Amino acid sequence: MSLREAWDFHAEEWIRWVRTPGHDSYEQFHGRQFLELLPEPGHLTVDLGGGEGRLGRDLEKLGHSVVMFDGSRTLARACATHDHPVTVAVADAACVPARDGCADLVVAFMSLQDVDDLVGAIREAARLLRSGGCFCLAIVHPLNSAGRFEGRNGDAEAPFVIRGSYLSAFRFHDEVERDGLTMTFHSAHRPLGTYSSAIEAAGLVIEAMREVTEPEPAGRWSRMPLFLDIRASRR
Repeated sequence: MSLREAWDFHAEEWIRWVRTPGHDSYEQFHGRQFLELLPEPGHLTVDLGGGEGRLGRDLEKLGHSVVMFDGSRTLARACATHDHPVTVAVADAACVPARDGCADLVVAFMSLQDVDDLVGAIREAARLLRSGGCFCLAIVHPLNSAGRFEGRNGDAEAPFVIRGSYLSAFRFHDEVERDGLTMTFHSAHRPLGTYSSAIEAAGLVIEAMREVTEPEPAGRWSRMPLFLDIRASRR
């Protein structure tokens, strides 16, 4: 099963997960931090892998004109039928039906670790950008996806262990239960160099990089980065 197929299979779970108020890290802290990384609204913002549309809705509230693409028909339908619908089409992130240089900004929030063709998706983001445009992305931090904490849940001093090679790419899935909701996340671990090489090969230049942790300093994730946010530009 491809990553695209896996996410469509679990799409209803994701919709319940993400639309439960205050349940996901996006609402708790990560969404705000990612939005702070973005440039001011321009003519068009393209959202690659926008899921059920949460980021697109927030971008439109900030004045962005948004077109969203997602590989899951179920998630695209949920986006289109929301009380605040965002313009959306079903498409693979590596093959988007839009013209060259159409966008001032392309965003990929927590989607690139879930695409089958990472290099193609980043190349497509660059193709969509006008000269001077920005590509902003958020991913599971590669250090996070390489290993896991061992020991008791809630132990702030639990060791984080990488078994195997950080430098090797591999598929993985996490089955998570929180407050009565379940979600299965299907993703690919890729080292940081894979992302930076793809950005470089696409003709983009990294301008800013942020390692995102939980805001609570006493937690175990205050010692390890959860997510990685990057802003790159097309010169």
